[in-house]
Amino acid sequence: MGAKPLNDTPFDRTPVCFNVRVGVREKLKTVPDWKERLREFFDQLISDLPKNE
Repeated sequence: MGAKPLNDTPFDRTPVCFNVRVGVREKLKTVPDWKERLREFFDQLISDLPKNE
């Protein structure tokens, strides 16, 4: 019995890590579905970049 993936796209084995201001970590954990929402935000942030042609 193994864990089932959340979506069809696999996650990168190397996590993205960054520091946040004091108190943000605890507040973030109270947001429902915060990890998936951050993943979606990062995808949108990247897609907003100008395309280099």
